Amino acid sequence: MTVPTQSAQPTGMRRAELLSDISEFLYYEADLLDERRYEEWLDLLADDYHYSVPLRMNVMYNDVAAREETKHGSEVCWFDEPKTTVENRVQQLLTGVHWAEEPVSRVSHIVTNLRIVEVSGDEVEVSARFFVYRNRVADETDFFVGRRRDWLRRTERGWKVFRRVLHLDQSVLMAKNLSVFL
Repeated sequence: MTVPTQSAQPTGMRRAELLSDISEFLYYEADLLDERRYEEWLDLLADDYHYSVPLRMNVMYNDVAAREETKHGSEVCWFDEPKTTVENRVQQLLTGVHWAEEPVSRVSHIVTNLRIVEVSGDEVEVSARFFVYRNRVADETDFFVGRRRDWLRRTERGWKVFRRVLHLDQSVLMAKNLSVFL
C-alpha cells in the first residue's frame, strides 16, 4: 500500500462516517463469528486474504523493538495462513465432529478502540484492540487479548478484509487449543 499525502486522508465528517461504516462492518463480523455463521463470515474475506498471529516473546527492554514478536513468513507464528487454509478450518468445524469443538464453545468477540491509520483509494488500514472470550464444557475458559491491524478493501459487495495481523498480549497461551477464530 502506498503512503498517500496527508491531504488525501479524509477529515472531519468524512472521516467520522468512514470510521462508523468500518466499525459496523467489524462488529457485524464479530457477530457472525460468535453465532458460528462461518460461511457468511468467509464471504467478508477477500480472495487474497492473509491472516497472521506472530508469537510474542519476553525480551529485555533494549530488545523490544527488534525481537518482541516473530515475523510472519519467515518465522514460526501461531497462525500465518491464506484464505484457503481458513476455509479448510471452517469446513472442518462444519463437519460437527471437530474434536476440539465437541461440544461447541461459547465465544464472544469484542472489538474496540477502532482507529483509521491510513486510507489509500478503496483500501483502509485500521488499528483496533480485541478481546475474545471462550467457554467450553463446564469449566474451560480462555481469554485472548491484544491489538490488531486490519486492512479492508471497499468492493461492489461492501467491505472485504484482505489482511489481518493480530498481536496477542500473551506470550504463553493457556488454551488447550486454538480452534476459535480470533
